[in-house]
Amino acid sequence: MSVPTHEPLKFAYWVPNVSGGLVVSTIEQRTDWTLDYNLELARLAEANGFDYALSQVRYMAGYGAAYQHESTSISLAIALATERLKVIAAVHPGLWQPGVLAKLVASSDQYTKGRFCVNVVSGWFKDEFTKLGEPWLEHGERYRRSEEFIRYLREIWTSDHAELQGDFYRLHDFDLKPKPYDVPGRPHPEIFMGGNSTDARGMGGRVTDWYFMNGNSPEGIAEQVRDVSDVAKVHGREGHVRFGVNGFVIGRETQAQAHAVLDEIVAKADVEAVEGFGSAVTQAGRSTGDKKGMWQDSDFKDLVQYNDGFRTGLIGTPEQIAHRMLEYKRQGVHLFLLGFLHFQEDVQYFGREVLPIVRELEAAELARA
Repeated sequence: MSVPTHEPLKFAYWVPNVSGGLVVSTIEQRTDWTLDYNLELARLAEANGFDYALSQVRYMAGYGAAYQHESTSISLAIALATERLKVIAAVHPGLWQPGVLAKLVASSDQYTKGRFCVNVVSGWFKDEFTKLGEPWLEHGERYRRSEEFIRYLREIWTSDHAELQGDFYRLHDFDLKPKPYDVPGRPHPEIFMGGNSTDARGMGGRVTDWYFMNGNSPEGIAEQVRDVSDVAKVHGREGHVRFGVNGFVIGRETQAQAHAVLDEIVAKADVEAVEGFGSAVTQAGRSTGDKKGMWQDSDFKDLVQYNDGFRTGLIGTPEQIAHRMLEYKRQGVHLFLLGFLHFQEDVQYFGREVLPIVRELEAAELARA
């Protein structure tokens, strides 16, 4: 299924199923990790134009995240509490057996009539693997395992006699029933992945439906879009990969007010937690041979927001934010994965103040095309 041209931007939000909010700072964050808060947030997000909700995956405390709800279960709860919102559950190969996950997703997709997706994350937090007694693979091997994991999911969801012989996983004449919900034009539940490294770009082009990127400049994003698209073309998948970028939104009446909030977030950063996070992610992009990957050039300010969300520059007036989003769309971005300081309030602000301007700008560009 190729990606339509001129489609409207889509919007996802980070589900705050992990305590501590989306910035590693002591600034007030009127956000809660509990189920009740998240169900209300999901309904608000659906009413304010959001298309997806991405549930984070964390298995243990660290860097301000003392408590965590498991990603697949809270994703299903959110989907069942809404009518149109799609949910994306982040999952770790190595901590999931892919056949078990494939069964869970197929059932959840049936319950939600085609609204359950997965984000296959290769992992950067070594302690989560070793403290659970699982082996920790080096960067390239983690991505090799993730690619095989995705091939397994696709095979078991789409074949009546699933077969796969890999280095990490195997299938022998397996017939999963029920299969995922039958959505016209969709061969199977949407598969997302994230990364910036050369390994990630190759995997994205070969097997993924959606490729998430950390926050970056429009030029930096354009480079990744080109690289992944080139790989996709070589493998007969031209036009089959969509692109999403992470961004942290601070919208205010004036640009100065918005940047004052950013300055306060950084000034009140939990220095020990940010530095601990920076040390942990040396096993991500910084550990690659070509030093190209997630967090490879992130400074202290960038790391205050886990996925470089400040770097996307969605900070200012609603008009400035909307115009900035259109810059990214011109570089090939189809979706924004957004974080906020005060989730319920800020999601409503985004839907009321920013999204209408985005749609006006898109309509104007389409009319000129």
